[in-house]
Amino acid sequence: MEAKAYLKYAWIAPRKVQISCDLIRGKDCATAAAILMHSPKAASEPLLKLLRSAMANAENNHGMDPSKLYVAQVFSGQGPLNPRVMPRAQGRAFRVTKRQSHITMVLKEKE
Repeated sequence: MEAKAYLKYAWIAPRKVQISCDLIRGKDCATAAAILMHSPKAASEPLLKLLRSAMANAENNHGMDPSKLYVAQVFSGQGPLNPRVMPRAQGRAFRVTKRQSHITMVLKEKE
């Protein structure tokens, strides 16, 4: 039995999210929440909200025990790219790509 939660179109690059994902993968939910609360990374706030959402899904939709949950999988994928223009010298314009992420979190119950 597993519980999932998704966060789509997060305005943060997937490379930055992946750093925080690596910190919590395989940890139990209480430890993962503590790590994310004390992490200075920008991705830790949306990941903490996603973790709490996945825990609520596990408890309410699947009847799982919240004290036995752990982060089985967490990963981020590329969302849509939003091109922007940055003015440069001599009237030129350089393209800047603003990246979005789709984040997936899967919680499972320890045996």
